[in-house]
Amino acid sequence: MLNGKTALITGGSSGIGLATAKLLQANGARVAIAGRDPAALEKARQEIGGDVLTLQVDVLSRSALQKMAEDVRQAFGGLDIFFANAGVAFVTPLATTDETQYDELMDTNVKSVFFSIQAVEPVMRNGGTIILNTAWLNHVGAAGRAALSASKAAVRSFARTFSAELLERRIRVNAVSPGLIETPILRRVGQSEFPGQTEAEFRQYLDGASGLVPLGRLGRPEEVAAAVLFLASDASSYMLGSELVIDGGIGEL
Repeated sequence: MLNGKTALITGGSSGIGLATAKLLQANGARVAIAGRDPAALEKARQEIGGDVLTLQVDVLSRSALQKMAEDVRQAFGGLDIFFANAGVAFVTPLATTDETQYDELMDTNVKSVFFSIQAVEPVMRNGGTIILNTAWLNHVGAAGRAALSASKAAVRSFARTFSAELLERRIRVNAVSPGLIETPILRRVGQSEFPGQTEAEFRQYLDGASGLVPLGRLGRPEEVAAAVLFLASDASSYMLGSELVIDGGIGEL
């Protein structure tokens, strides 16, 4: 499906990014993953197997993002698929959220997405595809998650605006919108909402979260990866500025 294509995934060493890297490679793409932790990147490289390029990148650094793009250009010659997946999530109650927490959310979830696209666009081939990772929270008003929801709504908006801006190069920009997916990032949300949880208490938190989902369970990273594969492939060639929602119905019902 992706034979001869090249792909770059930020936040590619765990969760949805790692699952996507595996699936894109299994479908013929040459894959590069970017992340901050060299140990996590090496573990992911071994887990993915094959010829995967690992890049240690701080997505909060514009110069690091530009170097990431240049490293991909040198390794692959150009880029066909970019999955802007890196992000953070934690609760942001109005009364207690401080400026440091607010800045971390906005810098990681919004600013880094903007500048990562700015960095990779020059090395992308005409007709390429960009997929952004937003979240179900951009659809609903969830108490205690104002800043997080706003950051994901901004990413959803990017899918539309960058689609218009890159139309001349036929670079399609679309988004995936995951719901409650069992990944390391969900653990951080739970720990921020209920600090000091034991492992048993965290599992209880997950059980409670599952009960909020109409399908009655948390999502799997592989289920989001399948949506990314679709948007990365020619099967989605008539989709532009769109959003695929993979949330078990939590944001829809």
